Amino acid sequence: MIHDNQEISYRSNNVLGVFIGVLVGGLAGAITMLLLAPQSGKDTRMQIHKRGIELRDRTTEMVEDVMSQVQSSRDKLTMSGREKLQELKHQGQELVAEQLDHVSEVAQAGKKAIQGP
Repeated sequence: MIHDNQEISYRSNNVLGVFIGVLVGGLAGAITMLLLAPQSGKDTRMQIHKRGIELRDRTTEMVEDVMSQVQSSRDKLTMSGREKLQELKHQGQELVAEQLDHVSEVAQAGKKAIQGP
């Protein structure tokens, strides 16, 4: 059975892994492009600049997506915790009411016993 915390941790690790993979892949591609480029240095620099901007934009999007997922997961956990708290509070109130009824019954029986038959 997977707990909510484990599931969120797994998702966070998975998203982080994808993010790191994209970053490393982008850097590897840029280095390969530099080494194998059949064009002039000026053209290569311009292409690197454009790719850098694209990579920055994609990274920004991924970070925003991850942050959105983290916030959503946090909100779900908060709501779940509040629901559990309300449930436990309700159960506690029911137990207190039952115990008060029981104490009242015992007190009434004691009162009758003291007053006699």
